[in-house]
Amino acid sequence: MARSNKLESGFQDRLIETLKKLFPGCMVFKMDRIQGIPDLLVLYGKKWASLECKRSAKAKRQPNQEYYVGKMDEMSFSRFISPENQKEVLDELQQAFKP
Repeated sequence: MARSNKLESGFQDRLIETLKKLFPGCMVFKMDRIQGIPDLLVLYGKKWASLECKRSAKAKRQPNQEYYVGKMDEMSFSRFISPENQKEVLDELQQAFKP
């Protein structure tokens, strides 16, 4: 059951459901154990992405998050994602995951 819409965790739950619908067969892992590492790792075919979930575009960013999102974006695809930019980020992710 999805958690509250007002919490980042509720947004994250709904986002995982959306990712699994958009990318059938993808694997989504929660990676929130190390400070700064993006919340989600998405594996799809031979490609991967990481997403740092925020409950809003104005939510505070933790130390090292900018660094890790930038570094992982250089390697593959990584973004900060919130309800305000979700459509844009998912559109970009669909382009990145195209064969």
